[in-house]
This record gives sequence, structure tokens and C-alpha cells, in this order.
Amino acid sequence: MPVTVEALGPTHVEPLRALLSRDAAPNMYLLGLVEEFGVVAAPDRVPFAFQGRFLNGELTAVAFVGGSGALVVPSASAPNHVADIAKALVSTVKLKSCIGEKPLVDVLVQHLGGKVRLSKLQTLFSVSADDLGPFTNPLLRLATEADLPRLVPLAAACVKETMERDPLAEDPEGFPARVAQRVKGRRTYVLEEKGRLVFKIDVGSRSQYGAELEGLYTHPDDRHRGHATLCMGQISRFLMSSLPRLTIRVDESNSALITVARKVGYHAGRAQRLVVTE
Repeated sequence: MPVTVEALGPTHVEPLRALLSRDAAPNMYLLGLVEEFGVVAAPDRVPFAFQGRFLNGELTAVAFVGGSGALVVPSASAPNHVADIAKALVSTVKLKSCIGEKPLVDVLVQHLGGKVRLSKLQTLFSVSADDLGPFTNPLLRLATEADLPRLVPLAAACVKETMERDPLAEDPEGFPARVAQRVKGRRTYVLEEKGRLVFKIDVGSRSQYGAELEGLYTHPDDRHRGHATLCMGQISRFLMSSLPRLTIRVDESNSALITVARKVGYHAGRAQRLVVTE
């Protein structure tokens, strides 16, 4: 049976959505990318591609490849199907970061990865409207451009704590611009107390199938006060007034956030892995 690997084009949008939506929760990030950017990068966008594995013309697995490997995200497919994609990309893709189900990330790192600088085991949590607990904080609001002088340091502290790198030192112009772009896209929510931003959370990806939350961060001086629980409950209720499900990836080492997710009503799913290479 002939197996082929090729970059997807506009005619593949519906087969791609059909493949990803069969198991929407672990494919939430990819579904959001398809909804927002399509499958072919616009001329004014950073280059990306969806590489697809076909068996007798049927799409069986995909991998999103940002640039030449800056970010690779596999679909929740069979490991040997993702391995076929990885083998086809060996000569053109140098993996710099990857996120997805652990067995699939393992396969991609095996074929495409360099020396691993950071590897984190994670759990994918998901929730539906019927599962949500009673936790809310109506003071959680969308971030605005006026928040940026306070939001950028908060967002940088989140990356520094979770990714063990300083994004402002690495990219002093690009990182604030990306934070501002999320604000402009109405993707960042904040909690303000006495003129300070004490909490933030981002909608990392959104589509008709749901949304994936990320970047949840409470300022260290304001922890153990219930902000994460109440605000996570608030944004979950707000988003689920129009979406069927939400997901969030939580580091297995972050017991506090695991407790918050479970308390709000999220259920643990499959093991995930985040990898960053040198």
C-alpha cells in the first residue's frame, strides 16, 4: 500500500479538519491553527506548513512545522504514522521545539531532534460545561494596550519560570511585540488589584471545536490566595458559553496547578511532552 508524505494545500482543509476533529481534545492546538491561519502561510506571515501522511490518498496523520522546525506539533495519530512524516523531513527540518502526545514527540525527537535542552512531561486536562465547579471571579478581564507596561514583565516571568529562559534577554523587541499581538487579538486575560497585575492567562488556540488555555501565571507575591482557581473557573465559564470544550497542558511537576485544574472540574487525559533543543 503506497504511503506518501507531502505538504498540505487549500484542497486539504476539510480532510485535515475531519482528521483532527475525530479526537478534538488532544488536537485542540492544531485545530486552532487551521482555523486562524489555514494550511498555507500567507506572504506576510512567518513560514509554516502542515505535512501530511497519506495512505492510498487518505490523510492519516499530520505535523505542523513552523519555519524549518522552530515548532513542530504532531496530530494525535499512530506513532508509526508520525514516524513516516519525520523520516520524510529529516533532510529539511531541524527540530527546535516540539509539543504533543509523549509517544509522538519521542518519535519526532528521535528522527529530527538535536541535543535536548529542556524536556517536560505534561498532562493534558480537558473540561466540558457540565464538569465545571462553582469558582468565578468577575474581575478577570481582557488585557488592553494600556496594560502592556505591566503585562510584558509578567508574561516574561511566566516564560522564565516555566521554560527556564529569559525571553526579554533573548528577544527584547520580538517578545513584547508578541505579547502585544495577543492583547490585540483579545487572547490575554488579567486580574488587577490595586494597580498591579497579579494574574494572567492566555487563550493559546481557539476554533469551533474548543480552545486551549496556556500561560497561566500568578505573581509570586500573590500566590496561595485562590486567584488561579477563581480566574481559571471564570475564563472557563466565559469561554464555554460558546465552545464545547477547553484544554490545558500542565507540567507533571506542577502539583499546585494540577490541584487547581482538578478543583475547577478539568479531567486528566493523555501524557504529553514538551521538548526544546539547543
